[in-house]
Amino acid sequence: MGKVIIRKQFLDCRKQLDSSAHSRASQQIQQQLIASECFVRAKSLALYSPINNEVATEQIFAVAKTLDKRVYYPRVTGDELGFFEVCTLDELVRGAFGVAEPVSAEQISIAGLDLLMVPGVAFDLRGYRLGYGRGFYDRLLVDKPAGTISVGLCFNLQLHDSLPIETHDQALDYIVTETKFIPCHI
Repeated sequence: MGKVIIRKQFLDCRKQLDSSAHSRASQQIQQQLIASECFVRAKSLALYSPINNEVATEQIFAVAKTLDKRVYYPRVTGDELGFFEVCTLDELVRGAFGVAEPVSAEQISIAGLDLLMVPGVAFDLRGYRLGYGRGFYDRLLVDKPAGTISVGLCFNLQLHDSLPIETHDQALDYIVTETKFIPCHI
């Protein structure tokens, strides 16, 4: 099965989550991440602004800020993602593709991040993900230093046995669902 068909299948499945199930599962996923050693140790982390029924990240943001962690969100510039510091969620405005993006000018390189949360449409247990097809995160992850941990946040219903991969696809270090914390290729 090709990426286009898989993408449509998993997007349709995720869209069917009602708001109650989405909220409950998102909370469980965020709590799993917050309890993890990689979150506890991180001094700087990058989140994403959820769209299309993706896993929520607001609880992670709130806990990170209470622990004085520096939090960054992506902003699209051309074909690249840049990460910019956000002190309050009010600093996010609708940007490219309708995604809330930071207005801050305080940018950080991926090497400056301890923890990077990555959204996606589908994930497999090897750490590969299927996004929306633009390759923003795969291009970013090519240069990810060993000290930056990448984590995919997804619902159990987004797990696939084995996604088709291409040479440019990049694996994540961990995947977190509402019931699992999965180490991938570490």
